[in-house]
Amino acid sequence: MTTVRRAVLTLPAAPLGPDNPLPALRTPGPAHALGAAELAALPREMARGIGRAPLRSLLPAPVRDGYGREREDTALDALVMENDRLRVTVLPGLGGRIHSLHHKPTGRELVYRNPVLQPAAFALNGAWFSGGVEWNTGATGHTTLSCAPLHAATVPAPDGTPMLRLWEWERLRDLPFQVDLWLPEDSDFLLVGIRVRNPHERPAPVYWWSNTAVPEHRRILAPADTAWHHGHERGLTEVPVPAGPDGADRSRPRRSTHAGDWFYDLPDGGRRWIAALDEDGTGLVQTSTDVLRGRKLFVWGTGPGGRRWQEWLTAPGTDGYAEIQAGLARTQLEHLELAPESELSWLEAYGPLAADPATALGADWAAARAEAERSLDLALPRTAVDAAYTAWRERAADTDPAPDAVLAAGSGWGALEVLRAGHALPGTPFPESTLGAAQEPWRALLSTGVLPPPAKGTVPVPPQVGQAWRDMLETAPADPATEYHLGIAQWHAGDRAQAVRSWERGLAGAEVRWPLLYCLAVADREEGHPERAAHRFAEACEELEGALDGPAAVTTAAALAREAVDAQLTAGRPERARALWRALPEEVRARGAFRFLEARLLLAEGCPAEARAVFDRGFEVPDLREGAEILGELWARITDEPLPAAYEFRMRP
Repeated sequence: MTTVRRAVLTLPAAPLGPDNPLPALRTPGPAHALGAAELAALPREMARGIGRAPLRSLLPAPVRDGYGREREDTALDALVMENDRLRVTVLPGLGGRIHSLHHKPTGRELVYRNPVLQPAAFALNGAWFSGGVEWNTGATGHTTLSCAPLHAATVPAPDGTPMLRLWEWERLRDLPFQVDLWLPEDSDFLLVGIRVRNPHERPAPVYWWSNTAVPEHRRILAPADTAWHHGHERGLTEVPVPAGPDGADRSRPRRSTHAGDWFYDLPDGGRRWIAALDEDGTGLVQTSTDVLRGRKLFVWGTGPGGRRWQEWLTAPGTDGYAEIQAGLARTQLEHLELAPESELSWLEAYGPLAADPATALGADWAAARAEAERSLDLALPRTAVDAAYTAWRERAADTDPAPDAVLAAGSGWGALEVLRAGHALPGTPFPESTLGAAQEPWRALLSTGVLPPPAKGTVPVPPQVGQAWRDMLETAPADPATEYHLGIAQWHAGDRAQAVRSWERGLAGAEVRWPLLYCLAVADREEGHPERAAHRFAEACEELEGALDGPAAVTTAAALAREAVDAQLTAGRPERARALWRALPEEVRARGAFRFLEARLLLAEGCPAEARAVFDRGFEVPDLREGAEILGELWARITDEPLPAAYEFRMRP
């Protein structure tokens, strides 16, 4: 019998901490950017998808950088779905992540189950953690919902068993989505029905990749002879698989020296699948209906940087992992276009695979693939996946059954959009009861045409940047709080000059000036005016003193000062940087990110020995970005000695 129940999962975890209260105005870095010549060399469909709707900012998503590296046993809300064959553990408060996929008859864990919860800055907006199966939507990268709660409830599955539905409103692209976890009785396979809807009267870019962490020692098989390789030297190159240019077998993650992505070029008409097998020929297979076109392997590599990242994301002494992934496009650099008032849906299946090890792990790639696909066809025929999709669509998607029992609540942003536009989404309800303090000022704007200012001693409410909200802000009374939010919406829309004008108008009459000064400082920095940016950042820090109450005062001061000190150093103003540094509370200066800033500051002051001493005493920057080279670059300016292993996060050759 299939059951769904609440449970508690206790893990050593680093608390997520508060969101960064400053608006995410910075243009995302070009981690996956391709030049015009590189795009011209690609297939036309791929090039068009890569160039579709790049993000101008992460707005309206918050930056999540409030976590650290100190872990303690933490009780996490979990949902457990199981039948006589599988037990699936889901974390609804952390992006709906599947933490564990346990096969009962063999006692095997099919995915890489991280023994700790350690946030790291891999999501588009910061906090993310490794392990299990994650659902990525929005834009290229790990979703902004990686560490956010989703709505969860049970709904009837096509066979009458309880099905676990997860859903939320994704704010980067302004689209609702749902993930239906269906575990038929006596089935070895978890079925996952996914739907992304566009309720708007305009087309929308759409992105989806389901990422599964698997033990690094497994062999990865997929039905392809070539792949598009993306490494940290950037660019996309079509290469044969499994052999790399050095002759190494890229189907075995531990034989890759450097981190990289391999997007398998699956032939049209063939079955979509990817598998990760142990030395005995058993392991995990993922397959899907044909809409989910892409398959990918990501490896960290055996180089020192890749190994350091593996240590950084989990517990000491644990094995490494690789990722097998499945997405809507051929590569993760691409986005599709979702027509107005339409949707995309597909079905995935995750379960055990048992193949002949002599063949599946042998040197004959064609024979290994054929053996894996033969074994998959025996375990779960393609016709069975297609039939399950049809049954799911007819029952669980087309008729939109109302949830039986609500198990977890997500954010109130979907409820606000339903309230604004009257979207009918009965299968994924966003009730007004989910509206919270972050949404209340926007509900007031919707009903009265006036955006209430933030209460004295508090930070501004999270922004809204969609066109409809921008229109309302433009007709609302032009007080400083409204000009602040209008400028953010204009900035997001690409109208930077008008955004600056709005912020300057707001500043002229503002009693609380620091939020507007911060926005103007970022605008100066982004537009290439470092001296002016440094001045405004410093002014914002001065205006912030005494303006906030409670924990928000320390959180905001730290976030603002981190950018302000960096701006002073960039502008060649170490004296002003030192003054801002000294004004910080000792608890903030002791944090790893600020210890790194201190080393930069000491070097700028002409004190390389003291900067070296900061490294020697040891520090950790919890929110280092993937592939970060800033630690190595600063070390190289201090000394010619090799970079200590604790700071080695470089992933490029």
